[in-house]
Amino acid sequence: MFAIGEFSKICQVSVKTLHHYDRIGLFKPEKVDNFTGYRYYSEEQIEKVLLIKRLKRYGFSLEEIRELLAGTNERTFFSKLLKQKQLLELQMNETALVIREMSAHLKSLERTGDIMAYQKNYEISVKEIPERAVLACRKKMGVEEFGKYYSTLYERVPREKVTPNGITGAVYYDEEFNPECSDIELIVGIREKEKADKIMKKGLCAVTVHKGGYSSLSDAYGALITWISENGYECSGAPYDIYVKTGFDSLAVEDWETEVYFPVKKAEK
Repeated sequence: MFAIGEFSKICQVSVKTLHHYDRIGLFKPEKVDNFTGYRYYSEEQIEKVLLIKRLKRYGFSLEEIRELLAGTNERTFFSKLLKQKQLLELQMNETALVIREMSAHLKSLERTGDIMAYQKNYEISVKEIPERAVLACRKKMGVEEFGKYYSTLYERVPREKVTPNGITGAVYYDEEFNPECSDIELIVGIREKEKADKIMKKGLCAVTVHKGGYSSLSDAYGALITWISENGYECSGAPYDIYVKTGFDSLAVEDWETEVYFPVKKAEK
């Protein structure tokens, strides 16, 4: 048996941490002396505390670790580790993208001396947009649910014998943006007008193209709002995105292109 200090040294875990694990029921000592309150640990417990350390390094919370160790079978354990690995890979890719964006921002700042110069690179124009026949799915959804609902739309294509025209997008109806639950309509353009769920009306739109990941789409939105206000227009409908180049085209994130549309009308004087 090891006293808590010795066990702490062997496992490279602080005594304070071992006390905390005991309090929350994650990892208890093998024995507690009834008279002194001293905690003692067995050699067999070394493996468990080392596993806890590794799971923490993998990004699991202490509560998640407790659930993993509470009689979880091997198959479930493997499944949860695999899911966490995929999450870490997504986070790593997002971090790499942020670093590239920061590098471009630094170059822009060094060249121009303007901290917001990167947002002034958007080319914005007003265009008369034709009507669009689309299959549509409008729900309260989070952005992470797009894939699920797009799948339901594309499953309808062969079933309803319609022909996609290459347009895929999303319309945002809420005044406020909530990435976890917003009033969003996903659209897939089709050629057969008579089979469409809806016809998006033709009309004037302020339009720009955003290059890069979706996490920085707000830059394009901000540039459009500023341009609309400064050029005598006002918004007249729900904005929407059309995904022109995406990861499905086997492109790097920085090469993705999204067309952003804001329906507009001439501002009243």
